[in-house]
Amino acid sequence: MKKHKAEEIIQFYKLEPLIIEGGYFKEIYRSSTMTHIYYLLKKGQIDRLHRLKSDEIWHFYSGDPITIIDISPNGKLKKEVMGSSLFEQKNEYLFPKGQWFGAYLNPESEWALLGCTVSPAFEYADFELGNREQLISQYPALKDYIIKLT
Repeated sequence: MKKHKAEEIIQFYKLEPLIIEGGYFKEIYRSSTMTHIYYLLKKGQIDRLHRLKSDEIWHFYSGDPITIIDISPNGKLKKEVMGSSLFEQKNEYLFPKGQWFGAYLNPESEWALLGCTVSPAFEYADFELGNREQLISQYPALKDYIIKLT
């Protein structure tokens, strides 16, 4: 099977840069109760730490492994690898509302294509980008991850 390049995926799905958060996206479904997007990270990009006022589920579709970081309000860190290896990697992950989360490609990875479902529907007013200094102050033990993803 042919290994596609990130630019081919971006063109095929007509993905657009997601300037604030990082990566590329295209909204493919919206209702009052749910939104769903394609989301792609390519080598050299991160998904910056952010949180929502809604739950978000990520679904791994294709590409290479990606590491997700999930920080609960009390500072508990969850770190998981998403990918296509059925037993070793997650193919979906729920980020509960109000939790800080972000992601980065694993060192050997070129790109990862995911789906992101938000319920209730995503609204930019419900999005908060993480501030490095504030997050380090709140979660000093997680400084390395915060620096990497802000």
